[in-house]
Amino acid sequence: MADVEASVRELLNRDRDCTERALEQIGLRRKINLLISEWKAAGGGDVLPGLADRMRPRPTKTDGKARA
Repeated sequence: MADVEASVRELLNRDRDCTERALEQIGLRRKINLLISEWKAAGGGDVLPGLADRMRPRPTKTDGKARA
C-alpha cells in the first residue's frame, strides 16, 4: 500500500491525473478495514500496532546473535 500512496503523491506533485491510483488506494484501505472488522468479529481484541510501533528500533542480528 505504501508504494501506491507514494505513486499518488508523485503524480500529484507532477500535476498528473492520479484517479486510477487513488481509487486503488481507497480500495486497499477498504480491504484493510474489512479485514480488521472480520478479525474483531471473530474475537480479536488485541491492540493493533500503529505507526509509532512499527517505526520503533528493532534489534539487528549479526552472525546469528541479536544485537541491540
